[in-house]
Amino acid sequence: MAAFCTCVLCYFYMDTHPKKEVVKKKNLITVGFAQVGAESDWRTANSISIKKTFSESKGYDLLFEDARQMQDNQIKSIRKFIQQDVDYIVLAPVIEEGFETVLEEASRAKIPVIVIDRKVSVPDNNLYTTWIGSDFYLQGKKACECLNKYIIQKGMKDVNIVNIQGTLGSTSQIGRSNALNEACDKYGWNLVAQEPGDYTQAKSKEVMKNILKKTKDIDFVYCENDNEAFGAIEAIKEAGLSVGENGGIKIISFDATKGGLKRTLSGEILFDVECNPLQGPEVENVIKMLEEGKTPNKEYYVKEQVFVHDSILTDVLVDGNKYDLLTVTDDYISERVY
Repeated sequence: MAAFCTCVLCYFYMDTHPKKEVVKKKNLITVGFAQVGAESDWRTANSISIKKTFSESKGYDLLFEDARQMQDNQIKSIRKFIQQDVDYIVLAPVIEEGFETVLEEASRAKIPVIVIDRKVSVPDNNLYTTWIGSDFYLQGKKACECLNKYIIQKGMKDVNIVNIQGTLGSTSQIGRSNALNEACDKYGWNLVAQEPGDYTQAKSKEVMKNILKKTKDIDFVYCENDNEAFGAIEAIKEAGLSVGENGGIKIISFDATKGGLKRTLSGEILFDVECNPLQGPEVENVIKMLEEGKTPNKEYYVKEQVFVHDSILTDVLVDGNKYDLLTVTDDYISERVY
């Protein structure tokens, strides 16, 4: 009887504690990618870069999860990847906070986690292998120093600025917003409104429309990505106002997508700070290093430029470093893959 009970208990234990779900394809490196969503042109290009890089023809099995801009979905995806016993996890976090527990789970499963684009804030940086992305604070400082140089060049006084922020709590929003806040304090600019547009054209348009109902005394709109810039431009035009150099509201943007560069060429965007989404090859380089038993650096920054309209500026000085600015041409636009 005791033996029978033991067998029954073992049966129920096994039934309620299933083994890891194995989905690996033979001779392929399995990569699980937890993407933010598809909220912008930049994000779409980032997803395409990962998908092209981690194809079966190159020896990979890519498991792609779209979080629809919800952190809970990303955490579920990571746990799913752990259950599937993937070889590597790639995470583009929605926001910085809140990933400690699930990263600890990945660490216990001995699955390397490569963080891209935005960063994660955890007490132990050993919970992830490396981070690949942009210096968002430096991007913001470049934009603000370009803005200051332009304001001085034009002899403008009592400057009024609107900031349409990205997703609050994301690394990109924190860096770009902080740079603007510091510049406003340093140069005495008036920050007349600061609201999140969540990196989407629709939300940005709605935010800009509401701001214009309160005030039209605006010199610049500092949009934290191109899609927000597109939405702001639509709202400004629908309000009967103009954008651009000739007396209109001037737009500063980030990403430098093909659409953003087109509007910079036309003058609707004054300058556009590049944020490079083509991070797939960089992720693959890290995975190749790990496969060879090498230790990658903790951080890798991608190369980026600043694009301006019609040679209005040629260079900018940030923290003692000189950065050349690129005047947008049709050639730059035609070469853009995103």
